[in-house]
Amino acid sequence: MSLQKTMKALSDPIRREILGILKNGPLAAGEISGHFPVTDASISRHLSVLKEADLIRDRREGKFIYYELNTSVLEDVMIWISALKGEDKDAEKE
Repeated sequence: MSLQKTMKALSDPIRREILGILKNGPLAAGEISGHFPVTDASISRHLSVLKEADLIRDRREGKFIYYELNTSVLEDVMIWISALKGEDKDAEKE
């Protein structure tokens, strides 16, 4: 995991909203862009940044590209943040 790329990707509110939309399941790029008052090219760039940070995955079906969350990277970030907070899994068991 590249934490720098992940944090950069998460720093933009549109990208965070895209992740929120994708938590309900995979969507085509056109379906995602329909949620935002920006150009398709802008959404495409946001999707590229999220993919580069490995926060989303894509798969092609015919002429459509579907995007979905990559939850393993999000879990890694949460573990890292928990470690910063000093949360210890062993302490929770006691």
